[in-house]
Amino acid sequence: MTISLPSKRVQQVDQRPGSPDIRYFIRDIAVTLEGTLTDFTLTATASETAVRDTVLAVRSRLFDLGVCDDTCGSVELVMAEALNNIVEHAYAADQHRDFLLNVSIKPDRLCFHLCDGGAPLPGLCLPQGKLPDHTGARDDLPEGGFGWFLIRDLTQRVAYERRDGMNHLTLEFLREAP
Repeated sequence: MTISLPSKRVQQVDQRPGSPDIRYFIRDIAVTLEGTLTDFTLTATASETAVRDTVLAVRSRLFDLGVCDDTCGSVELVMAEALNNIVEHAYAADQHRDFLLNVSIKPDRLCFHLCDGGAPLPGLCLPQGKLPDHTGARDDLPEGGFGWFLIRDLTQRVAYERRDGMNHLTLEFLREAP
């Protein structure tokens, strides 16, 4: 099995014949992909670069499977927001920890399950995702607060659970944009 990432910096290492395990090093960040074409797991050490590389790997796989551009764009935006939340909030004080992303591509939907061992969401529940006030002058707009609105708006289903000291975030999309 191969995965195509849009980068000349990708180096494939440690692939055994017949093994589904592939490891890539992208800008010194290890992103490991295991599984089949439609059910796979990505793991990486939490960092801004790992977020970018994970999003690129997912988008590349979706593109290879013929998922429409609108859906790929929505997945890319939501995954970037959710993964950045792990890096910036869950692991804010301890950046050298891993996150895990399980992906299951079904005929009618795309299912993503993110898992990390960082700090739990406040109140152990998903933020409401209300759109911040954006009626003022451009320079006065808040820098943050739009992420959970986008995540909730672009997904078909979002679920969060804290179990055994781990955060579990499930994100589901319709395979084709409505």
